Amino acid sequence: MARRRWLAALAITVSVLFGDIADSFDGGGHPKQQLSMCAELILPAGYPCSEYMIETKDGFLLGLQRVSSSSYLRFGSAPQRGPPVLLQHGLFMAGDAWFLNNPEESLGFILADHGFDVWVGNVRGTRWSHGHISLSEKKKKFWDWSWEELALYDLAEMINYINSVTNSKLFVVGHSQGTIMSLAAFTQPEIVEKVEAAALLSPISYLDHVSAPFVLRMVSMHIDQIILDMGVHQLNFKSEWGASLLVSICDSGLNCEDMLASITGQNCCFNESRVAYYLEQEPHPSSSKNLCHLFQMIRKGTFSKYDYGMLKNLIVYGMSNPPKFDLRSIPKSLPLWMAYGGNDALADITDFQHTLKELQSTPEVVYLENYGHVDFILSLQAKRDLYDPMIRFFKSLGKSSSI
Repeated sequence: MARRRWLAALAITVSVLFGDIADSFDGGGHPKQQLSMCAELILPAGYPCSEYMIETKDGFLLGLQRVSSSSYLRFGSAPQRGPPVLLQHGLFMAGDAWFLNNPEESLGFILADHGFDVWVGNVRGTRWSHGHISLSEKKKKFWDWSWEELALYDLAEMINYINSVTNSKLFVVGHSQGTIMSLAAFTQPEIVEKVEAAALLSPISYLDHVSAPFVLRMVSMHIDQIILDMGVHQLNFKSEWGASLLVSICDSGLNCEDMLASITGQNCCFNESRVAYYLEQEPHPSSSKNLCHLFQMIRKGTFSKYDYGMLKNLIVYGMSNPPKFDLRSIPKSLPLWMAYGGNDALADITDFQHTLKELQSTPEVVYLENYGHVDFILSLQAKRDLYDPMIRFFKSLGKSSSI
């Protein structure tokens, strides 16, 4: 009875939080009328912010934001921009993830106040990106991608664009899926040559030791394949269908009393009173194919391109199995800083150690025993635990010694 009451409460919460919002979304899960991310989140906090739109090689239009220190507004001076840093968000999130706490607690604001030239990435399909040059978001083909395309097209184009605008190599900061994208992209010489260094929060390349009960239940039920077989290509948990899916998985016998912990691990340090505010921004849509690719990694223990099955793999790749992303091809000369948590049920310690063994370099590593997956972007202590050490790492490389 208690579980049934909780499920009813979840359904009511979803309705209250998402019901009115869902009515204002178009077929791709994007608000029909919305402020820009700069106007909604950055400028009201007192930070200069400008919007950019870039086009990937396969025609997707991505939103980029550029953020400067609030001191430029306070003192009326023109920005003296430091080294560029790109912030790359995780799955079902977007660039707003770096600005959800107060300015003194949010990495995007903290980096700007340290003088970095902050660029904020938003991958295809998220609310701050801008669709496609020819494809409607209601079409299957619009959602025919996974993190592989996010790495080799979206992240690649963001890095190319920032490099061309600033005429400088850049720092890359990724969280969760943003680290999968980064590690895959860094195996490509034409991408990594434009990167000065990278900081990876909850770094993931292997996923076969994921321990999150909710995720493992979805994997065992083959939810990813069922969704694709049903012809659902956009995965939007702010839709009525997406919310019902969550409820049905909990109703299958899974204890969802703390749904966030059942997905991410027990988080120690974020402000639970702000959850309603977080949910105003998150989650963002992604593709069902993307979820399927991630679940392939959990089932197979591989860090590879999308597996279409033997016959189609032969057509697409010329081999029966999809090619692997070889972490050993990431240049030893690329400085890496990585932070992982003891309570992270998605970026498991065993998988993280697997990643470290395959890298040529020896990254600088920070381990936080009580951190779960969400703490790395929302912890109230993250400035002390993570961001200050990260900034010291960046500054130690010499390029940022002037800030």
